[in-house]
Amino acid sequence: MKPLVPVELSEPGFEPDGLRFATANSRALRRRADATFWSSGHERTPLVILLHGVYGSHWAWAMKAGAHRTAAALEVPCALAMPSDGLFGLGSGYVRHSGGDFASWILDEVPWLAAQALAGVDPDAPVALVGLSMGGFGALLLGARHPERVHAVNGMSSITDFSQMKLFVGDISGYDVDDADRSVLDAMRTAPSLPRIRFDCGSEDPLIEHNRALHAGLDAAGIEHEYVEHPGGHEWPYWSNHLAAALAFVLDSKG
Repeated sequence: MKPLVPVELSEPGFEPDGLRFATANSRALRRRADATFWSSGHERTPLVILLHGVYGSHWAWAMKAGAHRTAAALEVPCALAMPSDGLFGLGSGYVRHSGGDFASWILDEVPWLAAQALAGVDPDAPVALVGLSMGGFGALLLGARHPERVHAVNGMSSITDFSQMKLFVGDISGYDVDDADRSVLDAMRTAPSLPRIRFDCGSEDPLIEHNRALHAGLDAAGIEHEYVEHPGGHEWPYWSNHLAAALAFVLDSKG
């Protein structure tokens, strides 16, 4: 893809805990956008893109869950890209609508930006997606819609249909989302191929029944996947505690 210019990268001497920060002029979003990056420092590093939920931004995974420290403890080659979702309203949904092409920002531009920020990242290699809540929707939906670009996905406490965004942002009448980008189950049932799929949810989460319904629907369709429930709610302690399992799954799915 063509370079995103201009790009502002943080100076290594001021970067905390091995994190890098970038701001780029996104063509997909038609405005500037931010991302936080981290790498294990290996020569070849598979890229995992972590998608935050509503209200959040690029710093959330690192500064509310210590995602980079969790990844480091796994002791496997990996790089993390933690982009903003595009900062549309209270949450973009990670799909294309009149506010911007948020899917292209995540799948096309963020990997290129990661390669500028981190050594060892191939911007053209398939990526893994892990996300929470709205980010879980983005991970599962984008993986189903773009299996040529995504090799593994893990949704945590996921929105499973775009209509559920109203639980968090209120009025969603301003989102002119294509029908093909609304239902995770429909996208997975109609996809010609799929990445490896895992999702989990807390038993006290308000989205638990939606996640159980997705699990049942995938079972009925004969779509291979892994689904796990744990105690917990829709909150950062849950996502922080179970991120290691999500990363382990997608990093074991490179082939």
